Amino acid sequence: MNTKLELIKSGIWGVCVGDALGLPVQFKLRNYFKRAPVSDMIGYGTFNLPPGSWSDDTSMTLCIAESLSKGYKLDDIANNFIKWFQKGYLTPYGTAYDIGGSTNTSIRRLLSGTSPLNSGDANIETNGNGSLMRTLPLAYYFHFNNSDETTKYRMLKEVSAITHAHPLSVISCYIYIDFALQILQGTSIKNSFQKIVADKNKYHTYLNQTEQGYFQNIFDNDLKNFAEPQIKSSGFVIDSLEASFWCLLNSSTYKETLIKAVNLGEDTDTIAAIAGGVAGIHYGYDAIPIDWINAIVKASDIDNVCELLAKSF
Repeated sequence: MNTKLELIKSGIWGVCVGDALGLPVQFKLRNYFKRAPVSDMIGYGTFNLPPGSWSDDTSMTLCIAESLSKGYKLDDIANNFIKWFQKGYLTPYGTAYDIGGSTNTSIRRLLSGTSPLNSGDANIETNGNGSLMRTLPLAYYFHFNNSDETTKYRMLKEVSAITHAHPLSVISCYIYIDFALQILQGTSIKNSFQKIVADKNKYHTYLNQTEQGYFQNIFDNDLKNFAEPQIKSSGFVIDSLEASFWCLLNSSTYKETLIKAVNLGEDTDTIAAIAGGVAGIHYGYDAIPIDWINAIVKASDIDNVCELLAKSF
């Protein structure tokens, strides 16, 4: 796992496979999985789509990755989101679906002429996981460009705030990308998480006291040793970040991480996508089950974006 292309494929495919694994059971509650646990790639279910279908999580991740292959231009990322929203750009079936509320509202603002610097929702109620789920490509940009902290924070904030401008969403992206950057450098999952905890004050700088309280489980409460009932798996950005970390910290393979994530229930595709991106980087592309990869719809589109991004660095 040394080449740029392999590193990029491991994370982007990690996101996509997680998304596809969780999509058929999205919104099902945890007690459903106690009776019928997911252990493999299935289809139909929630959206009645064939196995290997992926959703907005992967599409928006690919939109960012494709744009970053031409350098960092916020307007271009926003335009890719518009193309996805209106024309089904980088989707498995030529149409965007399963679009989150804040994302929908914000892209409509872009369409009416609002700048991407001002299009995102900034109130506390609009902290779904819609910016966290797509942010992983920025880790590659920062990793290969040796970006400094100021640049990193500014770009993460701008890209999140196209749709999710509240500090809870922005700092969730910041924490996740810092974690991914540690993994890209070859640090273990455990030590990467410990580095996040040790850097608590860096993140707190951007949060008021109330906002800081939302991150307490991550920074102060030994998240790894939570029992499963203590882990929430909703679409609230903090729940999604905690659940993803918990799955990563309590698994020893890519497959185990993803199965754990999906069987938590609720926002199954997104939590599996968030956990899957980092698990892919950590365990490597070859650790993603080959039958899961072979099931993925429009695989060539995903590979093409990975190749564009790899060539740009």
